[in-house]
Amino acid sequence: MRYALIGCGRISPNHIVAAKNNGLDIVAICDINLLSMEDKILKFKLDKNTKHYTDYKEMIEIEKPELVSICTESGKHAEIALFCIEHKCNCIIEKPIALSISDADDIISASIKHHVKVCACHQNRFNKSVQIIREAIDMNRFGRLFYGTAHIRWCRDHEYFDRASWRGTWAQDGGALMNQCIHNIDLLRWMMGSEIDEVVGMTDRLNHSYIEAEDMGIALIKFKNGSYGIIEGTTDIYPKNLEETLYIFGEKGTVKAGGQSVNVIEEWRFSDMLDDPDTVKERFHENPPNVYGYGHTPLYADVINAIQQDRQPYVTAMDGKKALELVLAIYKSAAEGCSVKLPLKECATMDFEGRFQ
Repeated sequence: MRYALIGCGRISPNHIVAAKNNGLDIVAICDINLLSMEDKILKFKLDKNTKHYTDYKEMIEIEKPELVSICTESGKHAEIALFCIEHKCNCIIEKPIALSISDADDIISASIKHHVKVCACHQNRFNKSVQIIREAIDMNRFGRLFYGTAHIRWCRDHEYFDRASWRGTWAQDGGALMNQCIHNIDLLRWMMGSEIDEVVGMTDRLNHSYIEAEDMGIALIKFKNGSYGIIEGTTDIYPKNLEETLYIFGEKGTVKAGGQSVNVIEEWRFSDMLDDPDTVKERFHENPPNVYGYGHTPLYADVINAIQQDRQPYVTAMDGKKALELVLAIYKSAAEGCSVKLPLKECATMDFEGRFQ
């Protein structure tokens, strides 16, 4: 399958490795920075026939890839995705899928119109720990769900933001919730029933005066099934990343997944006693080298199979929209000082420009 990568920044190595692990034919890569492309070609020993482009439109029109991954700054995701979809390219779009509800809707509509597959790259859904929790949800082992919590306690320093001027801006990124925390926010919404009634949020910029958006956010969520959610996300932790944890509390079960990127089962308690907690903790434990985990390779495998079998990917464009919508609802609630009902008809990160000035 002909594959191309658009964007050779921080996350691109995970996509290149996943593409190689799945035997994709990497026909081209694209970035406006020639040095970034040369670095990836050398570091990952890409085939000498792999072309490199600075114009993604030219690349798509000449190379005609079947699958494209979009790994640029977030504010460019929708524009690039829509061009690729219109040219019959299936897409893996890095999180967030877009920065506005309308752009996310356009991506979903275009994918249906042009009959292509679009996957939102929420790779943590493929963590072994997350998969076993989802299996317990589907088996109704928790009984009635009471509430779940997502904690993202990370550090991002001045150097991190200096390496890419788009980071922390409303036009191209958003803040901690949209960039660093959206993976766990996606997991919480997915586990707790997906459909949300209302959101109450508070955000602030406590320690990063040089960015536009928030570095801390807290939210309460009321799901339509009667359960609740709590989100705490920040990039203010000193001096390095502390944890990313997901708790699920139910009538008949309690689970905690932690580690760098929700990749370790730390608590596993169920009234049905179908499995041994210590065995589960040992079997579904991963120790990835960084917060990105090991999920990209199985995510790519699923998308390839979805294309071949003409089915929807495990993580759809709609899933990407739902994660985006929840973050935007928190932003809106924090800005307006009131609870926000879902679904959101329209909202975008740019609605909050100047929020902390």
